[in-house]
Amino acid sequence: MTTDAMATLSSKFQISIPKAVRAARQWKAGQRFAFVPKGDGLLLVPVPSRDALAGLARGAKSKDYRDRSDRF
Repeated sequence: MTTDAMATLSSKFQISIPKAVRAARQWKAGQRFAFVPKGDGLLLVPVPSRDALAGLARGAKSKDYRDRSDRF
C-alpha cells in the first residue's frame, strides 16, 4: 500500500479519504457510505441513491416465486 492511499484517524474519530482513492472511485462530497465488518477490518461501501436503483428489477418474473411460508 502506498502512502498516498493511507489516512489517520483524527481526535474527533474522523478519517479523510485520500484524493487518489476518491478520484479513482469517483466519490463526491455528501455521498453516503456503509461500513461492513469483514474479518479484522471493514469494507467501505457507497450506498446507492433511490434513483440509481430505479428499474433494477425490471423484467423480473414474479411467477413461481417462493414465499416465506414455503420454508422449513
